[in-house]
Amino acid sequence: MQRFWPAPALGVWLLAWVLSRTLHDSAAPWWAVLGLPASLGLVLAQWPQVAGTRWRAVFVAAGFPVSALLVGGHLAQGMPAWGWLVPLGLLLLAYPVRAWRDAPLFPTPPDALQGLPAHAPLHFGAAVLDAGCGLGDGLIALRRAYPDTRLHGTEWSWPLALACKLRCPWATVQRGDMWAQGWQSFDMVYLFQRPETMPGAVAKARAEMRPGTWLVSLEFEARQPDGSALPPTARITLPGGRPVWLYRW
Repeated sequence: MQRFWPAPALGVWLLAWVLSRTLHDSAAPWWAVLGLPASLGLVLAQWPQVAGTRWRAVFVAAGFPVSALLVGGHLAQGMPAWGWLVPLGLLLLAYPVRAWRDAPLFPTPPDALQGLPAHAPLHFGAAVLDAGCGLGDGLIALRRAYPDTRLHGTEWSWPLALACKLRCPWATVQRGDMWAQGWQSFDMVYLFQRPETMPGAVAKARAEMRPGTWLVSLEFEARQPDGSALPPTARITLPGGRPVWLYRW
């Protein structure tokens, strides 16, 4: 079932909402209306056929509680049956199905990349890409580290890409597929992805990036398609122990 992700997650969320609605209509106590569907999602998230990785398990388990919180108890009282799918629709609008194969929306801390220039100096006007830029937190951190570079961002979700454009008018932000985009013209590509996507990023960088250019990853080290770790050129440890991995081709 992992080939069809995120269909298993959507199925679990829908099942949890159907259970919650059924309990609500049968005048069950509030703790059952909320607690039992949340427990169902938590249990199903442990099934490998539903969520094969830790991050996917978090998404599956958190889907019902988060959407229930967004709906709110006072709003749910008079909501029609189809209205219980509104939070799911809003989530899919902001974070479309194709984007779920990449990273969730994790913002880069503002000062996380301040130490980069000491290890990876870039020339004036160098082109830097934030691949999967989300709301632009990575671009903001890159601008602090490299104020004299040309910053670019690519984001598959069009609402997030639009918000990033408004938030980072000094960067060139486009709505597109970071995996289909060529990396040949960039002097540095920055990623804040998931462990599962790093082998694909390494293969793409190896095939497309020029000698002397940089691949930078926050949190997750680069792994090759065979699963082995790619030796880093440098590693920066942030306060709190989070690593930034630097790789020069």
